[in-house]
Amino acid sequence: MDFETANGFRGSPCAIGMVRVRDGNVDELFFKRMRPPEGFDRFDPRNVQIHGITAERVAEQPRFGELFEKIVDFIGSDTLIAHNAGFDIEVFESALEVSGVDSPGLRALCSLRLARAVYRLDSHALPHSAAKAGFHLKHHHHALWDARAAAAIVVDIAERERKRQVHPLFAAHQIEPEELEPWTGARAYESRATRQVRSCAALLDSRTPGVTDDMLPDLMRWQDEGRNLTPNADADPSHLLFGQHIVFSGNLAVPRGDAKALAAEHGAATSSKVTSATTLLVVGDGVSSGDLEAEDRVPPLQARKVNDALSRRSKGQQISIITEDSYRQMLGDAWPLPQTFAVSASAE
Repeated sequence: MDFETANGFRGSPCAIGMVRVRDGNVDELFFKRMRPPEGFDRFDPRNVQIHGITAERVAEQPRFGELFEKIVDFIGSDTLIAHNAGFDIEVFESALEVSGVDSPGLRALCSLRLARAVYRLDSHALPHSAAKAGFHLKHHHHALWDARAAAAIVVDIAERERKRQVHPLFAAHQIEPEELEPWTGARAYESRATRQVRSCAALLDSRTPGVTDDMLPDLMRWQDEGRNLTPNADADPSHLLFGQHIVFSGNLAVPRGDAKALAAEHGAATSSKVTSATTLLVVGDGVSSGDLEAEDRVPPLQARKVNDALSRRSKGQQISIITEDSYRQMLGDAWPLPQTFAVSASAE
């Protein structure tokens, strides 16, 4: 299977392709374009350039939530396989969360990990792995073609290793499935991707006026640390960030390098790890102020940097731990996204 998404949020699927394989042969195809979940359906030109799907092309199509039952019916009891399966499972997860749809529980095996274990290639990206399997990927980033390519890779490796069953094939290379838990009703704790996007959801809502292309966040990638710049000596010494030593943990709505540059501009030093000089840890990944106060720590608050900060704080070091929203409020008008959007997102 394969998804294409409308924007930088995983929960914005705009196309899905699936190929059912029986005894090494394509048995049945499933391809649907769709409107992403309401409120997360703005098409980012960067994504459109990759897959060619626009809002106009899906205007008359059902939304993901309306289509999901048909998707599940096609999957049945079969095993899902995707090239970078973790991504596709996260698309399901976030799209179900923001659509308010129950999860039946899903499992997917990763053809990318299998290709890395077997093929000797400089790159195991889908086109290269598919070519090694003897499949010509004519239309990369078309969901159905990409699904067919992932199927071809698994079939080829199964034939090479004389394995007729999927699970023994992957187990032979110590590859476990990616899993999405089942749930009914509101989920107790949303996924990292969904929690993160809540802080900038208005930007991804096609109904929000005045959003320009350069405002759209790209939340797909783990953020690079970025450069630790010299603090601005001429910054306002009364600013809340002046003189702070700041470390960032988790994904933010803006590139981490930009967040660090804003800190330096206001007279703060930044570091890529928690040290004896650290005074402020900013946690992204959609963590809320309520999460910081809760007795049980949510997954983003179990990260190495957070554990290090808490350990140092228990020994007397003065370290404040705040959310991305609090950091944004400290910056006020200096925050790179318009405050009207920030306010509306926080109100949600």
